[in-house]
Amino acid sequence: MAKEDSRTDLGLIRIHKNVISCLAATEIEGVKRIGTNFKSGVMELIGKKACFAINVEINKNEEVKVEIPLIIKYGYNIPEIAGRVQESVRNSLEKMTNLMIKDIDINIQGIERG
Repeated sequence: MAKEDSRTDLGLIRIHKNVISCLAATEIEGVKRIGTNFKSGVMELIGKKACFAINVEINKNEEVKVEIPLIIKYGYNIPEIAGRVQESVRNSLEKMTNLMIKDIDINIQGIERG
C-alpha cells in the first residue's frame, strides 16, 4: 500500500497525488490557473478541468518532487507568487500526507489578464 493510501473498516482511501498540490496552488491570489501539458489540454477540450499537468514523483525514500505549471494573473509579482505557491504546496502536502518534500518546481507558462 502506498503512503497516500490508507485502509478503514469500510475500505481503501486513495488520495491522487495531484489533488493536494492543485488545491494548494490555486488558492494563492495571483494564480490564474494551473498550466497545461498534452494530457490536460486534451481533457480541457472535452470539457473536463483537472490538474493533470502537475507532476508528482515519490521516490523509494518517500521524498516528493512536485512540478507545477502556472498561469499568473497580469500585474502580480511573479517570483513572489511562485514562492507563495511553493510554501502553500509544501505546507499542504506535509500536513495532509506526512511525506518529506524534496523539491517544488514552479514553471510559469504565461500571464493572463482578468
